[in-house]
Amino acid sequence: MTILSAPHLWPASRAGATLTVDLKAIAKNYRFLRDRVGTSVCAAVVKADAYGLGAEQVAPVLEREGAKEFFVAHVDEGIALRQIVSPETRITVLHGPRPGAAAECVYFGLRPVLNSLEQIDLWKREAAREGAALEAVIQLDSGMSRFGLSWADVRKLSDDQTLLDGISLGLVMSHLACADDPASEANQIQRQRFRDMAALMPAAPLSLSASSGIFLGTEYHMDLVRPGAALYGIAPNAELPNPLQQVVSLHARVLQLRDVEVGDAVGYGLTYRPEKPRRIATVAVGYADGFSRHNSGTGCAWLGDIALPIVGRVSMDSLALDVSAVPESQLHADMYVDLIGPRRNVDDVAASAGTIGYEILTSLGGRYYREYVE
Repeated sequence: MTILSAPHLWPASRAGATLTVDLKAIAKNYRFLRDRVGTSVCAAVVKADAYGLGAEQVAPVLEREGAKEFFVAHVDEGIALRQIVSPETRITVLHGPRPGAAAECVYFGLRPVLNSLEQIDLWKREAAREGAALEAVIQLDSGMSRFGLSWADVRKLSDDQTLLDGISLGLVMSHLACADDPASEANQIQRQRFRDMAALMPAAPLSLSASSGIFLGTEYHMDLVRPGAALYGIAPNAELPNPLQQVVSLHARVLQLRDVEVGDAVGYGLTYRPEKPRRIATVAVGYADGFSRHNSGTGCAWLGDIALPIVGRVSMDSLALDVSAVPESQLHADMYVDLIGPRRNVDDVAASAGTIGYEILTSLGGRYYREYVE
């Protein structure tokens, strides 16, 4: 096992916590997803700095595993990624070419997703300036009402093919709203609507599924899938055991230990008042580090096999744990406890905070010492 640190971040000796990213687990997750979709192309979504885990470290691992298609959200994410991956790798920008950014897409070899007639016209005019056809993806709104062309837009393109002059259509895509709920009828409705809409478009490969959609069945795989969260260990749905490898762990330092008696209180608002004497540890992670205030009074950290309940409110830079169950001989200032680890994964932390694993990963802060395991 090789451990690589991120040199531009705080050193371990001065950081309040260590965030460990298992690059081998990301590689295993990609291989698992790639094998599951068979002949369909398995792309990799590395938007939001690879879901907060570091695109500079993650993207080369995915490329070594065979990923040749990468998706980001913004043009500048694509520009940054272009410096990391090989020139032949294709980078697709989900938000498309912003006004004034079309030329940058061409220069850096980025393929935009065209989500509206306005973006189609923008890309068409850029192709005319270049004097050559430019490749793009067109997104269809199959029922989520977020991004993509409406039925009316699709019919307009079908009636007037010149609207796509200069555009080489490389992919037609949509996005499922309820893929994490396999029982939802919306999945089948969207799949059929997407096929019906795509039938009016010029022939091109089709893509409907991101992470959770991969697990709905082969009829959802089509020509290309776009896993993101699944690469980083997030469960594709909450009803079944997670088949993916866990990728991150978060080990936080104890700054101070104290005894709290009956009648004392802990934290802002004095919301936690013990019914018997307790041993309390103050830990150097708070909501400024991406550990949500919604974890106040819920969930726990772990020390080996011992659960350490979070008590009182999570502060900006710290939180409090009840460590009364730990033998005194094992307690000392500057020790580590696991906020994310083998007994409490990202989805568990998300559940206690009333959110989803995606938000936990992408919120993990910049004050951690980061190490990457290969």
